[in-house]
Amino acid sequence: MSIGAQPREIVADSPAASPGPLLEVQNLRVWFDTPRGLVRAVDGVDLRLRRGETLGIVGESGSGKSVLSRAVMKILAPNARVLPGSHIRLNDVDLATVSRKQNKHLWGVDLAMVFQDPMTSLTPVLTVGKQLTETLRYHLNLDRTAAHDEAVRLLRLVGIPEPEQRFHQYPHNLSGGMRQRVTIALAISCSPKLLIADEPTTALDVTVQHQILNLMRDLQEKSHMSMVLITHDLGVVAGRTDAIAVMYAGRVVEYAPTKRLFANMRHPYTRALIDAIPKVALPSHTRLASIPGRPPVIVDPPPGCSFAPRCPSAQQRCLAETPALEPDPQEPGHTSACFFPLGTTDGDAARKRNIAAGVTAAGTPVAAEVVL
Repeated sequence: MSIGAQPREIVADSPAASPGPLLEVQNLRVWFDTPRGLVRAVDGVDLRLRRGETLGIVGESGSGKSVLSRAVMKILAPNARVLPGSHIRLNDVDLATVSRKQNKHLWGVDLAMVFQDPMTSLTPVLTVGKQLTETLRYHLNLDRTAAHDEAVRLLRLVGIPEPEQRFHQYPHNLSGGMRQRVTIALAISCSPKLLIADEPTTALDVTVQHQILNLMRDLQEKSHMSMVLITHDLGVVAGRTDAIAVMYAGRVVEYAPTKRLFANMRHPYTRALIDAIPKVALPSHTRLASIPGRPPVIVDPPPGCSFAPRCPSAQQRCLAETPALEPDPQEPGHTSACFFPLGTTDGDAARKRNIAAGVTAAGTPVAAEVVL
């Protein structure tokens, strides 16, 4: 894994094991009107997140991860359409049906978000302290002195040195890692029940990335809040999540508890993502693994599995039918959307046929040494 973490298990008496979902997403479909047609950015996603649990959402750029998170926060672009039949329930409130004005009262208190680039999520013309105290006074009704003291405490809590001095500085005076700590302080300032972190470490070097991820994990465990961690790197979520949802072309293609996913993945795309993680143990100048082809165009997509053109197991059925997310009969809680899943008789037979032919049904060349 990229940061030396090991998948963690859910302990029976941990907060993650408490019954009842805090967040429940059902049949969420978010489409965008564009000059080229309807973009199906999120197309029928179902997710459940229990109180105290951490869910990882993984996928390439364009897979729909960020659109999903923005749909939950109700901050979609004006040309986005949440289709009828979509449900986003947070504490039994359906966020898909409430107005943005109503949803605004939930921000900070019930749900909060840490964005990918802290420089664009912080206001450049306001000091760090002004942005923190404004949030605290609006949501918690604190007076000026109490808000100041709480803001300094939050800056100290997220590991910012000399918090009193940083309170009076502007975002451009801080390093990238320090700015991200400020956005985390803003996000947790009102003790939200749900924190969404959308690729919070992408723009940071690996050392600062490790520190930020550990900080978020520690804060989550102390406050028992639920967290959604969005990333393109399976190594990031390996030891920091209870379950993982793998997204591709707007759909969840595999979902499982974290330890089970790494031990026995079913979808070829999940396998390809893991193979793409650089391995320190390999000799220098070893060619890095990559996924052949490119992500699909999701403007009026054709029938069939969206991963079929890149999949070494693809058969004719994959080009004509779209696989549904089905439970694994051998592993409760593990679901995947594949007609020929890894580690099954059908999956092994499909790969052997493609090896013998040297090509998949989609026309992708297959070599024995690169088959999943």
